[in-house]
Amino acid sequence: MPKYNYVAMDSRGKESKGVLEVASQNEAISRIKEMGLHPTRIVEADKTKDKPAEKKGGATARPGEGKKKGISINLNIRIPGLGGKVKTKVLTTFTRQLATLVDAGLPLLRGLRVLEKQEQNPTLKKIIGDLGTAIESGSTFSEGLAQHPKVFNRLFVNMVKAGELGGVLEVVLNRLSEFMEKAQKIKGKVIAAMFYPVAVILVAVVILAVLMVFVVPKFKTIFKDLLGPGQELPGFTQFVLGISDAIANHFVVTIGCLAGFVIAMNIFIRTKAGRRLLDKFKLIMPVMGPVMSKVAIARFTRTLGTLVSSGVPILQALTIVKETSGNVIIATAIASVHESVKEGETITAPLEASGVFPPMVISMVDVGEQTGALPEMLMKIADNYEDEVDNAVSAMTSLLEPIMIVFLAIIVGSIVIALFLPLIKIIDTLGGSEGGDEG
Repeated sequence: MPKYNYVAMDSRGKESKGVLEVASQNEAISRIKEMGLHPTRIVEADKTKDKPAEKKGGATARPGEGKKKGISINLNIRIPGLGGKVKTKVLTTFTRQLATLVDAGLPLLRGLRVLEKQEQNPTLKKIIGDLGTAIESGSTFSEGLAQHPKVFNRLFVNMVKAGELGGVLEVVLNRLSEFMEKAQKIKGKVIAAMFYPVAVILVAVVILAVLMVFVVPKFKTIFKDLLGPGQELPGFTQFVLGISDAIANHFVVTIGCLAGFVIAMNIFIRTKAGRRLLDKFKLIMPVMGPVMSKVAIARFTRTLGTLVSSGVPILQALTIVKETSGNVIIATAIASVHESVKEGETITAPLEASGVFPPMVISMVDVGEQTGALPEMLMKIADNYEDEVDNAVSAMTSLLEPIMIVFLAIIVGSIVIALFLPLIKIIDTLGGSEGGDEG
């Protein structure tokens, strides 16, 4: 009967190791659970002994192969799109599948190997393989995740670590997958809401370019022929024609100025003051501001609630939430909360002092603190604000449509009026001269 080396954790998070002589790996899992332990690693003893021998020759050691000396060439070619980060949607699917497998009783290592075989994304496939290798070598799952900070952020790593220590890894993975799915859902709704105004702005830019480069210059030639000596064009018409000349005759300079403006804005946004100003504007800007504010509050409460309910200490949870907030104004408010809790005070006072969070959020957090049900209350706030995001996005979309139509009408209408003003002036001049001739 084969022997299995196992690593397991008890309800207090204490790790224990041992050997079981059972018929299969599934039977080993059942036996460990009967002992009141949570298995984190189960490997057949004979296979672990064979591994060093396999490593000596790379794949399979052949006689005399170790004595050969030659040039070892290691080609490390990085193809764009096959390295770096993994899309949030792909990572969410992986987390959900892993949570399902572990919840079904499959050992973590075996679950990772199953997902590695079926994973289509080459970057994530390699990372899953690395995670499996790390666990086989004796590292914990959270330690393996920490080796890939570009893919697994501190929120992910710390939640998994808390799950390992508490012996509730499958519960934490389920919470993580739910958290990521809801975050992705909100992000998708905001992006969908932004699609319409961005599309309208692009159409407006194309229309303006065509008018300024091809249509307006032809009218300039007509006006020169029609207007007599000493007659000047209306001021608004001269302004529009000047813009047209700048775009048509100095195209490279115009593009360079626009590119310089964009680069300068990017440099300014990267500064501390610029980032703070931009994030503040995001929260108070017309139409989009309320949506951004609700998204930020929902993200803050959902993240903090998920971390605290998973067993992460409150101070550590606040630090993680601060780093993953995505908004400097929100992060500053969370930093104040962190200092308050560190001094033994409540969360409510600094939240209220920040001026970012509405009274309802502050009141619910206060009730959660007093009743000892802070994680549950934070989750309720997140659910409520996610519903409000849905309503706000719908309202914003319906409001943006007439705003964009009016915006386009003003831009195109201004150009048309600028082109018709000289014609009206010419008609008035011709009418006045005919009247004089009759007299």
